[in-house]
Amino acid sequence: MMSQPIEQMLMRNSEDFLIPADIVANVQEENHLDHAFMVLTKVRYAKIPVLDHNQKFKGLLSLSMITEEMLGLKGIDARCLSKKQVKDVMQTEVETIKPTADCEEILHRLVNQPFLVVVDDDNRFLGIVTRRELLKSMNYLSHEFDNFYVTEPK
Repeated sequence: MMSQPIEQMLMRNSEDFLIPADIVANVQEENHLDHAFMVLTKVRYAKIPVLDHNQKFKGLLSLSMITEEMLGLKGIDARCLSKKQVKDVMQTEVETIKPTADCEEILHRLVNQPFLVVVDDDNRFLGIVTRRELLKSMNYLSHEFDNFYVTEPK
């Protein structure tokens, strides 16, 4: 269980944790891989969310998933990208969190991934929580804790 004073300080900026869906780069599951390749190249992210036409979260897509499709016996062939869709290669086994997730759950899950996908009860994509935002709160905590609490050794 997380220490209450530490959790309170970490959560001080919790409204900044969620990067809203409308500013997160994403692709549709029906998009062709050549389009997804351009999006991923332009935004320079390692992975982006995949959504359906109703803004429901379907999975994640990475540049390496696309380049894997281009590799052939005779080298790299990008022509195949216009024939395949994102849903053909995307990662579908993805842990998500609800907007009500507590700090401890978020920290635990961010250990092994750079961001967490946030969805509502209908699996509608709400945005992402990034490791970067949590680290900014950790930085705040480490510099400001003594301004709010008095500590003494046990």
